Amino acid sequence: MDLSFSKEDIKFRDEVRAFITERYDEDLKRKMSLTKNGYLDKAGQVKWQKALYDRGWAAPNWPKEFGGAGFTSAQKYIFEIEMASAGTPIVSPMGLKMVAPVIMAFGSDAQKKMHLPPILSSDIWWCQGYSEPGSGSDLASLQMRAEDKGDHYLCNGTKIWTTHAQWADWIFCLVRTTPGKKPQEGISFILIDMKTPGVTVKPIVTLDGPAENQQEINQVFFDDVRVPKENLVGKQDEGWTYAKYLLEFERGNAGSPGLKRALKKVRSVATIEQADGHKLIESEDFRRKIDDVDIQIQALEFTELRIFSKMAAGQRPGAESSLLKTRATELQQAVTELALEAVNYAAMPFVQDPWARVNEPWPQPDYAVTTAPYYFSMRKASIYAGSNEIQRNIMAKMVLGL
Repeated sequence: MDLSFSKEDIKFRDEVRAFITERYDEDLKRKMSLTKNGYLDKAGQVKWQKALYDRGWAAPNWPKEFGGAGFTSAQKYIFEIEMASAGTPIVSPMGLKMVAPVIMAFGSDAQKKMHLPPILSSDIWWCQGYSEPGSGSDLASLQMRAEDKGDHYLCNGTKIWTTHAQWADWIFCLVRTTPGKKPQEGISFILIDMKTPGVTVKPIVTLDGPAENQQEINQVFFDDVRVPKENLVGKQDEGWTYAKYLLEFERGNAGSPGLKRALKKVRSVATIEQADGHKLIESEDFRRKIDDVDIQIQALEFTELRIFSKMAAGQRPGAESSLLKTRATELQQAVTELALEAVNYAAMPFVQDPWARVNEPWPQPDYAVTTAPYYFSMRKASIYAGSNEIQRNIMAKMVLGL
């Protein structure tokens, strides 16, 4: 595997850095430094994604025919490294990285024409309707019904843990269209306008308390919601195939660039914080913990490079996406544990909504304000997008043949 970059790659890297300098302004930086869950508010998120759209970089993974960036595999990796190194906002994945690839692969021409342009420009916001109460990692047990009524489906049920549903214009859902079959059969993939009568969004308040602009998860209820037949993606009862295709994109992303930046911050904090009268970084035990996680992140980085080189050759990620999801989320949690240990007692004062108090003093350094909330938020990382236990089962079956 050749890891050297060409002159053209270096030039592209400089272009990305210049773009970040110009468009990643102080307001966005300040908000990102005080985010409790890695996201911005909707206005900030859309501002950043439209900046990427204006530059033609909103969708690095899309084919050029649909408005994608047309990056080479090296450019895509450079792009992700530079964005992560600068700490730029996470691009909301629901539209750009999840439903869009499904529409491209299985949607009708009318669906592509209607949905892909506003997804690309971030004019339409999407959320994901997969999990239900009692149907999380065991997604095939979902119960939300979509009854065929001739020219429309009548949808009843609920979806839970729905990220940013309060902002969404549309939701893509897995629904049961034919009951009585095997769990993976009889499931369809449909698109629902959130303004349709009968759709209700209720927030789920997490342990860190309500914060208007940092509300993340919700429960969505569907009561006799009429969905036009043209909103069915692909064929009825084949939604499980499309769902598995989508999850490859949800799980198969590069995690090492962001992890390297987060660990660098931990090292920096350790040069400030004290332990037993000495700087924490001087502790042999703490340095050993940091170095151990650093080695694991480097191993993940080289694994990502190997997998992405296969994807650049036209191969789908397959079971490798489960591998990346499992290791990246485990390391996310490991880094947040080190961060919590580094700030020590400074993590204890609780600031419920840092953005609302940005001009007020708080009793700890800025770098410690969101350490505890982010630590607790990342406990979910090994559960969402299919729990890591489920990912290991997938790898055992698809790779080891067990």
